[in-house]
Amino acid sequence: MKLLENKTALITGATRGIGKGIAETYAKHGANVAFTYSSSVKAAQILEKELASYGIKAKGYQSNAAEFDAAQELAAEVLKEFGSIDVLINNAGITKDNLLMRISEEDFDKVIEVNLKSVFNLTKAVIRPMMKQRGGSIINMSSVVGVQGNAGQTNYAASKAGMLGFTKSVALELGSRNIRCNAIAPGFIETEMTATLDEKVVDGWRQSIPLKRGGQPEDIANACVFLGSDMAAYITGQTLNVDGGMITA
Repeated sequence: MKLLENKTALITGATRGIGKGIAETYAKHGANVAFTYSSSVKAAQILEKELASYGIKAKGYQSNAAEFDAAQELAAEVLKEFGSIDVLINNAGITKDNLLMRISEEDFDKVIEVNLKSVFNLTKAVIRPMMKQRGGSIINMSSVVGVQGNAGQTNYAASKAGMLGFTKSVALELGSRNIRCNAIAPGFIETEMTATLDEKVVDGWRQSIPLKRGGQPEDIANACVFLGSDMAAYITGQTLNVDGGMITA
């Protein structure tokens, strides 16, 4: 059963990790996929072909959502190419970890800009088209770190916590226009990045999780399919923790 047929999704940061998993799963469920990438044209071209193999339309856009004008231009180009934006997934993000006493102002500002300001930029860019088409779903990729904090990640935690307040406010503002806005808070998800970490450290993390394993990009992607589909038509303003039980309250 395909849950996203005849829908177009715009996914930021989709050439690897969680973003790639989301793009692939959306394509499998029949959605046309527009996605952004920052630098690797080759990776974007490979992903375009992979997604198109599912019989949907796919196109990558090299764009920096942290820049307001670039986000507006991106939304306009996607609308011109695809005709609509039914689902926006604000997934792109970075980390620049350090203890507060050592973190630089530049690194704090950069993480806020890329992780949080980009969400404002793109959400603002798509709300008018969504209002005209009388519906849409916005999904913001937060983190368990944004819910409970983490030492050495004040900038990242602030950006991801900011997403949660933003999500609730957008849901209140746009609910009457049939536009839903929700957040997902992933826990420890095993990607290319975690594969380079010390196995003993990773296993320690796994054992601290109630389900005793790390999550996969597909776990986050499935949650995105649900929130982007009509199955979640009466859900807005919520944060879905996809974390194997790391946060239970």
